[in-house]
Amino acid sequence: MSAVAEKLAEALAATHSPAAAEAPEAGTGVVPPLHGIKVVDFTQVFMGPSATQLLGDYGADVIKIERPGAGDISRNSFPDPDGQDNPIFLAINRNKRSISVDTRTEEGRAVIGRLIADADVVVSNFRAGVMERMGFGYEELRRTNPGLIWASGTGFGTEGPYSHKGGQDAIAQAYSGVMWRRDREDLPPSIYPTTLCDYITGMHLLQGILLALRTREATGTGQKVEVTMYDSMLHLQMQEACMQLNRGYEVNWGAMPLSGVFETTDGAVCLVGGFTKDPLLHISRALGLDEDLTQRPEFTDLPRQFENKPALQAIFRERFATRPTAYWTDRLEEEGLLNAPVFTLEQTLADEQTRVNGMIVEAEHPTAGTVRMLNAPIRLSETPATVRRAAPRLGEHNAEVLRENGFDEETIGRLAELGVLR
Repeated sequence: MSAVAEKLAEALAATHSPAAAEAPEAGTGVVPPLHGIKVVDFTQVFMGPSATQLLGDYGADVIKIERPGAGDISRNSFPDPDGQDNPIFLAINRNKRSISVDTRTEEGRAVIGRLIADADVVVSNFRAGVMERMGFGYEELRRTNPGLIWASGTGFGTEGPYSHKGGQDAIAQAYSGVMWRRDREDLPPSIYPTTLCDYITGMHLLQGILLALRTREATGTGQKVEVTMYDSMLHLQMQEACMQLNRGYEVNWGAMPLSGVFETTDGAVCLVGGFTKDPLLHISRALGLDEDLTQRPEFTDLPRQFENKPALQAIFRERFATRPTAYWTDRLEEEGLLNAPVFTLEQTLADEQTRVNGMIVEAEHPTAGTVRMLNAPIRLSETPATVRRAAPRLGEHNAEVLRENGFDEETIGRLAELGVLR
């Protein structure tokens, strides 16, 4: 070790007094529910950042650890005029501060070790074993910080035949059985077009962290929180799994004979033929058919409707194709049938319900300017989510965070000279 590095190691080992947590937002008088909670965040892509962003939305101080130069993988997912500060990254990293630290160096790991020394939560979503190899495994960290909540999201867990595999949304869909089910057997299996698995697992990770924090209030002791994409996708199928395990029968809600998506002259309508007495009778009326389809022998009850679904839905498709969407949604509403026009995302974002629900918020970013993004979906009457800062630039808060954690200017300068901070 060089003389500079030796002096740096001595400085890093020195006792420090971290700065107090940021005060509540000026002028509001409201203390967010997670005010004073310090989170050291190793997560990247979507699953982990979706969880830690909500922690930040409700007041936690989230310090995002990023790789020098590259940062979070999602900074480079798509070519964008704003480069690493693109919408994919900005969408799930607001209310965080970024420090770019080279964890391959002894000094870099020492810097992070100091941040963790008084942290409440450490979160990661690496493959199983990565945190341990960096020296930040739960057993090691709890010896110096027994109140620490150590939270990890992985693809499959730390044991079992798939534990070595990386976690990815589509891969979890495939392993979990979700991908195999589709509304028609003649359709090939396909990837769900939104990161459903990442989001669900991220929300389970968030729930685990909050449960562990609540337990710590009572016991003073932290614990390990582990979630997997595999388990989360299985849990999504609670009803289907229980039916399969106990009756050997596969439930497929998308394949119900009186439900579906049907093209109209100007778009499509989604119909859910259920939750009412004699739904096929009401569908027949809404479609203006000359007959009540429930009177046909092949459609008299649900088993026969399943058996003859192609013929039944062919009738539906033929009728829906004759009129515009608004006409059909009005007719279906008159018959008390659940239905909706099939919107594009652009239409949904512009919809009045989105505005009324306050689901679009803004923040100012030094590179991207005014960033519009989705709000937190959990509404609390007294301590709502707040957007205090846009997603950080890579390493934007290196000096700020280190000062708060007891580093003097000379030490911060040495770290920069050694390339530990970049």
